[in-house]
Amino acid sequence: MDKQIVEVVHFHRRPRPTQFSIEGYFDRIRRCLQPTAVNGSEGDLHLRDLQIRVCTMPCFSSGIVGRVRNILSSWRNQGAVNHITGDIHYIAILLRGDRTLLTVLDCQILERLTGWKRAIVKWLWYTLPAHRVAAMTVISQETKQQLLNEIRFPAEKIHVIPVSVSALFQPSPKVFNAECPRILQVGTKANKNVVRLVQALRGLGCHLDLVGPVDESLHNALVENAIRFTSYGRLTDEQIVERYCEADIISFVSTHEGFGMPIVEAQCVERVCVTSNCSSMPEVAGHGACLVDPFRVESIRDGVLRVIQDADYRESLIAQGRMNRSRFDEKMLASRYAQLYRRLDAGDPG
Repeated sequence: MDKQIVEVVHFHRRPRPTQFSIEGYFDRIRRCLQPTAVNGSEGDLHLRDLQIRVCTMPCFSSGIVGRVRNILSSWRNQGAVNHITGDIHYIAILLRGDRTLLTVLDCQILERLTGWKRAIVKWLWYTLPAHRVAAMTVISQETKQQLLNEIRFPAEKIHVIPVSVSALFQPSPKVFNAECPRILQVGTKANKNVVRLVQALRGLGCHLDLVGPVDESLHNALVENAIRFTSYGRLTDEQIVERYCEADIISFVSTHEGFGMPIVEAQCVERVCVTSNCSSMPEVAGHGACLVDPFRVESIRDGVLRVIQDADYRESLIAQGRMNRSRFDEKMLASRYAQLYRRLDAGDPG
C-alpha cells in the first residue's frame, strides 16, 4: 500500500532584483526531492511520499501593509508541513506551529541595529517566530550559536544543514599566474571587507575582479592603492562560474558571514580561497582555505602573498578543498530536509 503523500509548502520571500541566493538554494533542494529519484540507483532519495509546493509572498518584505498581506497569504496557503525558507520569519505568526519549520540564515541584522529598532526586529523576526514553530534549521554552527544567544529555543530542535553548491561549479584546471594573479571578490557590501582587501593588495601586481556595486569609498580606495580592477554588476549563474574559472585566487575576507558560499564554490572549481579566521568561515572552509585575520590588512596581505609564492601550499589547500566540498553535496542535504519534513508530519520536531 502506498504511503500517504505529505504536502510540504516552501514559503519564499518576494525577491528583489539582487536577491536570489535563498531561492537558488531551495530550488536545488526541490530538484533533488522530486519523485523521479525513486527506484533509481543505490543512494537515490525515496521521495514518493513528499510533494513540495512553492508559495512566493505577494509583497516585498517592507512596510506594515505588505508584511500583513504576506502573513495572510501564508495562512491561506498552508500545507501539511510548512517551511519558511528564510528572511520572512514573521509569517510564522498564523501558521500551524506544530507543522512549521523555519530556516534562519543569519543574525547579522541584529548586529547592525541598536535601541528600539533592534528590539522590534528581534521580537518580530526571532523571538515571536521561535514561539510559533516546531523546529528550525540554520546553515552553520556559528549561526546556531548566535541564535541561541538571542532567543530561548531548545538547542536540539535547531538543526544545522549547510548550503549546497550549484552543480555548475565543477573542477576547472588552470595554470596559476604568479606574475599577475587574477583575484575574484564576490560581494561588495560592508561586511565583505573589500576596502581592507584593496589596501592589502597594494603593490602586489594583481588584477581584482569585483562582483557587486562599487560605491564611492571603494572606488576611491581602488584608485588610491593603484589596483587594476574590473567590476561586474548582476551576473547570471553561468557568468559567475566563468569568473571563478578565470580567477587564480578567490578572496572572501568578510568580517562576518552566516555561511560563506564562495569558499565552497572555490573548492568545487579547485581554486585557492583566502578567507577569514572568524565567524562561520573556518567551519565552512575546513582545512581547504588560507585563513587570515580580516581586521588586519597585513594579515590579509601575508595570506595572499603566501598563496602566490608557495606552490606546494596552494596545491595542499586545493587537495584539502576536494575532500571538504563533499560535505555540501546537494542530494545529501536534500535528504536531511526530507527526514525533517517526515518527522514534522509525524509530530516529532526533535
